[in-house]
Amino acid sequence: MMRLLFGRLSPAGRRSQLPILIFHRVRKNPDPLMPGEIDAAQFDRVCGWLAAWFNVIALDDAVNRLEARSLPERSLAITFDDGYADNHDVALPILKRHRLPATFFIATGFLDGGRMWNDTIIETVRRTRHSAIDPGESVGVRPGVVPVRTLEDKRSAVDMLLRAVKHLPASLRGAAVARIAAHADEPLPDDLMMSSRQIVALRDSGMQIGAHTVSHPILALLDSAAIRAEMTQSKRTLERLLHQQITLFAYPNGRPIDDYDATAVAIAREVGFGAAVTTARGTAAPGSDLFQLPRLAPWDRSRMKFGMRLAGSLLQGRPAGARDRA
Repeated sequence: MMRLLFGRLSPAGRRSQLPILIFHRVRKNPDPLMPGEIDAAQFDRVCGWLAAWFNVIALDDAVNRLEARSLPERSLAITFDDGYADNHDVALPILKRHRLPATFFIATGFLDGGRMWNDTIIETVRRTRHSAIDPGESVGVRPGVVPVRTLEDKRSAVDMLLRAVKHLPASLRGAAVARIAAHADEPLPDDLMMSSRQIVALRDSGMQIGAHTVSHPILALLDSAAIRAEMTQSKRTLERLLHQQITLFAYPNGRPIDDYDATAVAIAREVGFGAAVTTARGTAAPGSDLFQLPRLAPWDRSRMKFGMRLAGSLLQGRPAGARDRA
């Protein structure tokens, strides 16, 4: 039934649509601290549904077919952001088993032992034996103390701290993260992100690699020179590593206006990317701005809810005005 429904909602050719799914981590087992994150068993179920319902195609091929108005019916693309090691260790074997291609957008500054600021916060909250964390005044917390006694406290703390810190200027964000990290009672992990070897292994397994800047900044907070440096350096690092051209880019965080603007879009074109993806909700269609392709976050756990949410996105189509929002 779902396959037939998706065929009607997304036919081939000029009336086609392209849902692009976005994932980040795929944990080996459920994480009590981060219950919303997908684990291996759920990802395996999702891949089974996608293989049965859609023609899952590589993103670069999808972009070319979108531009040529020649997408097959029921087209869909899968993407991952950031470059977590579990993408290689956990997600890759599942993708291969279901014969599904995917594109992995890599923040190159965290390869080979780096750790993203958000993970520093998450892992500090996980490991602390303090009863509260004081993140400092820069994050706007009053009276300045965040309780972390119970699991529920810790979940709330992670959510609040990530939201509070995300859009701070880089210097303030770094200081706030360092202050939070001082509450860790054991060493923080240095193996959360992929190694260079794992990036090569992904490519050699038939997966695509795209750029995601060096340090995963909020591009809307940077000047044009800094934006250009983040894009070009991440692109060149991956090209040297893989000995091939990198043509796809993902804006960090990816919300139009809040996280990137028209300057970033123009620079992505200028530095040689062929397409870029956002986190604006919607589905791409012939005529979509190839440098502002929307994506969907597939959070639903049940087969029916997952399928109906995708169907609803296809019914709504691409958001009006998406081309001009940044």
